[in-house]
Amino acid sequence: MRTSIFLVLSISLLVAHGMETIGLGYTAYCKCLNHERRLIPLSNMRSIEILPSGPHCKSTEVIASLVSGERICLDHRASWVKKVIHFIKKKQNQKRNLVR
Repeated sequence: MRTSIFLVLSISLLVAHGMETIGLGYTAYCKCLNHERRLIPLSNMRSIEILPSGPHCKSTEVIASLVSGERICLDHRASWVKKVIHFIKKKQNQKRNLVR
């Protein structure tokens, strides 16, 4: 009896621990509700995070962190955002080619 209780508790802890590691940084929903189309000067941006579409969200999400500390979602279909994404991907490919 004690062995079976110990076994059930051990399995429960392993499953819970595994769920925690899978869940880090993952949400089951889109982070962006509103999307900004206006041109934002690059000098006002600190960083840009690109989250590809997946099971959590059907569209690509582009989140800009501004110098002011704000985080805003950009419309990935806006032409200026497409150019920024293209530029970032081009730079990432250049870095990968240098490492090889």
